[in-house]
Amino acid sequence: MKLYIDYLKLHFKSILEYKLSFVLSFIAQIFVFFGYYFIILSLFDKFSIVKGFTLYEVLLTFSVIQFGYSFNEAFARGVDQFDHLIIDGSFDRLLLRPQNILSQVIGYKIDYVKLSRVAQSIIIMIYSLYKLNIVWTPLKLLTLVFMNISSIIIFFSVFLLSASYCFITVQGLEFRNLLTDGGKHFAQYPIGIFNKYFVKIFTYIIPYALVNYYPLLYFIGKSDNIYYMFVPLLVVLYLIPSILLFNRGSKKYLSTGS
Repeated sequence: MKLYIDYLKLHFKSILEYKLSFVLSFIAQIFVFFGYYFIILSLFDKFSIVKGFTLYEVLLTFSVIQFGYSFNEAFARGVDQFDHLIIDGSFDRLLLRPQNILSQVIGYKIDYVKLSRVAQSIIIMIYSLYKLNIVWTPLKLLTLVFMNISSIIIFFSVFLLSASYCFITVQGLEFRNLLTDGGKHFAQYPIGIFNKYFVKIFTYIIPYALVNYYPLLYFIGKSDNIYYMFVPLLVVLYLIPSILLFNRGSKKYLSTGS
């Protein structure tokens, strides 16, 4: 943890060297993010309900998924861009240091610009909750906390899986975008609005539905099944093999030879 905090400080000092660039990039990210937001607004301009879900229920799902994705983009950018470390030989240098390799990769690049997206997702989440008039109980509050934590975990797991196959392919393939960026665009809507086959894929293979669908049903009162509240915790089972695969890959790694 101390190592990661040192990384945070170093990256923060680096952005202070180019303040104007940081500010302009931060503002640009705000406009990009609201592009996604306005797409949903445009959709609901034509339809008041989509498969039983209202605008603010979809916006809540959108904000939870965007929060987890943006959080990882900001604080685990090294994992997301792991193929760059392999290609330019930086990973070889990390292996020579007497520190945990995964901690080094996570902290290798921290993108504070993405904090704009984290902040915007929180704002939209609060606005959605206000409009939904949720009857708050300790269990409902805990469900929302689980949803946000599991959103961070699931995207970190997917980023880590994408990084793991770079030990074989060296370069990151476009296939990973199906899991990361593409998965994010699917998951920002309640998974239940899609075809039943997609629901199964995003429940059992890439479990986004455990983050944004089943707990959402309990949270907004569409289901009384209290077990849906604990479903987000199952994403930890997805994280464990992701870490094991990455560690195994790093131990078998023999350098790219460049």
